[in-house]
Amino acid sequence: MAFVRLKDPVVLESVLEVELPVRFLFVLLGPSLHRMDYHEMGRAISTLMADREFNAAAYLAESRRALVTGIKEFLDCSIVIPPCEIQNEGRLRSIVQFQKQLLKSRSRPLESQGEKQLSKRPGKVLPSKAGDVDDPLRRTGRPFGGLVKDIKRRYPHYISDITDALNPQVLAAVIFIYFAALSPAVTFGGLLGEKTKNWMGVSELLVSTAVQGVLFSLVGAQPLLVIGFSGPLLVFEEAFFGFCESQGFEYIVGRVWIGFWLILIVVVIVAFEGSFLVRFISRFTQEIFSFLISLIFIYETFFKLFKIFAQHPLLKNYDPPNSTAANSTASSTSNVSYPNTALLSLVLMIGTFFIAFFLRKFKNSMFLPGTIRRIIGDFGVPISILIMVLIDFFITDTYTQKLSVPSGLSVSLEDQRGWFISPMGLEKDFPIWMMFASVVPAMLVFILIFLESQITTLIVSKPERKMVKGSGFHLDLLLVVGMGGVAALFGLPWLSAATVRSVTHANALTVMSKGAKPEIEKVLEQRISGMLVAILVGLSILMEPILKLIPLAVLFGIFLYMGVTSLNGIQLFDRMLLLLVPPKYHPDEAYIHRVKTWRMHMFTLIQIVCLVLLWVIKSTPASLALPFILILTIPLRRFLLTRLFTELEIKCLDADDAKVQFEEKLGEDVYDEIQMPV
Repeated sequence: MAFVRLKDPVVLESVLEVELPVRFLFVLLGPSLHRMDYHEMGRAISTLMADREFNAAAYLAESRRALVTGIKEFLDCSIVIPPCEIQNEGRLRSIVQFQKQLLKSRSRPLESQGEKQLSKRPGKVLPSKAGDVDDPLRRTGRPFGGLVKDIKRRYPHYISDITDALNPQVLAAVIFIYFAALSPAVTFGGLLGEKTKNWMGVSELLVSTAVQGVLFSLVGAQPLLVIGFSGPLLVFEEAFFGFCESQGFEYIVGRVWIGFWLILIVVVIVAFEGSFLVRFISRFTQEIFSFLISLIFIYETFFKLFKIFAQHPLLKNYDPPNSTAANSTASSTSNVSYPNTALLSLVLMIGTFFIAFFLRKFKNSMFLPGTIRRIIGDFGVPISILIMVLIDFFITDTYTQKLSVPSGLSVSLEDQRGWFISPMGLEKDFPIWMMFASVVPAMLVFILIFLESQITTLIVSKPERKMVKGSGFHLDLLLVVGMGGVAALFGLPWLSAATVRSVTHANALTVMSKGAKPEIEKVLEQRISGMLVAILVGLSILMEPILKLIPLAVLFGIFLYMGVTSLNGIQLFDRMLLLLVPPKYHPDEAYIHRVKTWRMHMFTLIQIVCLVLLWVIKSTPASLALPFILILTIPLRRFLLTRLFTELEIKCLDADDAKVQFEEKLGEDVYDEIQMPV
C-alpha cells in the first residue's frame, strides 16, 4: 500500500475516463482472494480525500507521521452507528447537531491558522466582520488618522463605560486586582530603590501607579489594561543608573530629558500610525524577550542572596551587635555581620517562592470547590508575603534587612530631591550635549513600552473574548508613553501595560454562561474597576508602618516566583527541554509531528544563540543597547529564517497559537496564553 503525492499534477489519459490533472495516487497491492474486496479501500480513500481538512493535511504532509495524524483527526470526528435496530428515530436527529459541532470545532483551527498567516504579511490587516473599517491597526494614510479613529470608535461608549460598572462582579474584580497590582508594585519598588540607591523607590512607584492608572482609566481606549511597572523597565533603570554613575551624571535629571524625548518620539510615531508595526513582532521575538527577562529575574534573585551570604557569612564566632534590636531596619547595621541572617533570608526567600508557586498550582487541582480554589490561587502572592512576614516578625533575635519606605507622602531621598526635578540639574549643571544624547536611551525606553503595551493590547482584545466596544492602539500608546514622559519631571517611574495583570483583569470581568460547558457571554467593559484599583494602590502609601515590616528576602522570593512562572507558556522553553527528551516521548504538538526533529532543534538553537548574545550584551557596559539588539531579531526572523525553513515549518514553529481560556480545567493554567514577561 502506498500513498503518493506528485510534485506537479499530471493528466493520466490511460487511467481516467476524463481529462483531469492528478496530484495524488493511492496504490494497493494484495493477493487475489474470493472474499477480499479491495474496492472498499478505494471508497475509504475517496471519502478521506473528499474531506476538506484531510485534503489540506495531505497537501502539507511531509512525512508518513503527518499523514497518519490527518487520518486520526478524521476518525476522531467520525460518528459510528452500531448495526442494531434503532427504536427511536429522534435519537438520530440529535446526532446531526452533534456532528455540526464536531465539524465546527474541527474547521475553526484551520480557518484561524489561515487568517493568522495573512495578518503577518507586511501592510496586510485582517478584515473584521463589519469590513476593514473597524480594524484598529489599519492605516488611514493621514497624519494622526489612527488616533482620530480610536477616539471616534471608543468614546461614544463612554456613558456605558460608567453604567456597566454597576455590577457585583466589578466589585469582586476590584478587590482581587488590587492585591494583584499591589504585590508587584511593592516588590518592584523595593528592588528599584535598591538598584538606584533610593533615588526612586516604593513611594514613587505607588504614586506613579495611582496617578497614571487613574488617568488611563478615564481617558484610555482599552480601560481593561492595568498600568504598572515591569521587569524590562527595571533592567533598563539599573543599566541607565550604572551608566550615569560611571559618567558622573545626575541619574534623576537624565530621566527628565529622556521623558522629554519620549513625548516627542511617541507624537511622531502616532502621527505616522506606527502602531501597525506590532504586526511584525512574531512569537520568535516575543519568546526570546520573555525568556531573557525570566533569566534575569532568576539570576538577580540568587545574586542578591549571594550578597547576603557574603555580608553575613556563617562563622563560629560573631562580634556583639551595636544595636540591642537585632531584627531592625537601621541602615547603620549594613556593615555588621549578624548570626543566622543569611540562613533566615534563605528560608524567607525559598518559603515565599514555594508558597506562592504551590498555591498557584492548587488553583488548578481537584481539592476543595472550584470557587475556593480560585480565591486561594489568585491571592497566592499576598498570602505568601503575609505568612513569611509573620514568621520574620516573630523571630526577634535575628536581623533581616527590611523594605525602605519613607513616612507619609514623601520621596525616598528627602535630603537630596523633592517631588519636582529641575531639568537643568540638582546639585550641578546637566551637560548640554547629554540633553540631546538622551534621545538614544529614550528610544530604548520607547521600544520596551511599545513591545509590552501593544502586545498586551493584542492579547486582551482577542476576538475570542467577544468584546464589543473596541480598542485603540494609537491612543493608548500616546497616553502610556506621554504620561511616562511627564512623570519623569516629577521623579516618578514610567510605566507600561502589565501583561499578566491586564489579562487577570479581563478574566475577572468575564461573564460566563450557565450550563454543563460554560461559554463566554460578554466582558464587563468599563472604566470604574481600573480607576478604583489605581486609587487603592495610591492609598497604600499610608500603610508605611506595615510595609516597613517586609524583609527584602521575601521580595526576592516573589522575584524568583515571577521568573519561574514566566517560563510557562513559552514554547522556546518547552523545545529546550525536548533537546534532552527522546523523540518517542515527545508530546503531540503541531511543531513536533509536522516538523522534523532535527529541524525543530535547529530552530531552537538559533533562538538560544540570540538569547546568549542578548545576555552577553546585558552583562557588559553596552547593556543600554539591549532593546536595539532585540529589535534586530525581527528582520532575522522575516528574512533569514524564511530561507532556512519551509513555510510549513515556520507556520508550526512561529505560529501565534496561544488559546484564550475562560473555563478552569484541572491541570491547566489560564496564564499559559501569555508569552510576554511580567
